[in-house]
Amino acid sequence: MAKIGIIGAGGRMGRAIAAAAADAGAKVSGGIDRPGTQPDALGDVPLLADAASLAAVSDVMVDFSSPAALAAHLDAAAAAGTPIVIGTTGLEPAHHALIDEAAKSVAVLQAFNTSLGVNLLAHLVRETAARLGTDWDIEIVEMHHRHKVDAPSGTGILLGQAAAAGREVALADVAVRGRDGITGARPEGAIGFAVLRGGSVAGDHQVVFAGEGERLELGHRAESRAIFARGAVKAALWLAGRAPGRYTMNDVLGL
Repeated sequence: MAKIGIIGAGGRMGRAIAAAAADAGAKVSGGIDRPGTQPDALGDVPLLADAASLAAVSDVMVDFSSPAALAAHLDAAAAAGTPIVIGTTGLEPAHHALIDEAAKSVAVLQAFNTSLGVNLLAHLVRETAARLGTDWDIEIVEMHHRHKVDAPSGTGILLGQAAAAGREVALADVAVRGRDGITGARPEGAIGFAVLRGGSVAGDHQVVFAGEGERLELGHRAESRAIFARGAVKAALWLAGRAPGRYTMNDVLGL
């Protein structure tokens, strides 16, 4: 079984990934976290000095840390030839350019959401959008806990991209990110986003296809962060040993 290194090991997701790896029978080779992190913050996971040290002892790394640290983590993965799963959200185009560059020399799997259910939902959204015309309005509604800092969520964007791909358009050309005041009639073909924040919600997502006289709703509710951790471990075990390239959860699911 592959040895998994955890970046951001002291956080909620890092701890959940360690537990999911143990459940899967995989070995956690170690973890890193913010400078100044104490070893006991990682539980039973050995605390290593930096990403390079972690890459050297791991068959694959999983990163749920921060966009600001991504470049250093990709550099360490590429230098060691260690595949890396990136679950960090809030990535900008510049981060994706870094991922594209790293994928030339190492296997990289980037996912807005590692839940198996969410990724199957994205597949269904794409298939639905491809079969329904633009007279069916598409709205994406997502809710997360009060501490989430990015909006729409990475998963909301994933679902929007799936809908846009089904219609063979660029999401940037049809997305409506917010409505306030006198907005006028809804443009045909638009993909709207509604963002809710509050409480301790792990993640609720709903894609509404609204037609004349009927409505189709596809959705997913996350009841625990453990689902993201299980998906991340499944992705890591699948990615270990893969040839350099950029992969997605669709590859893990065979979609």
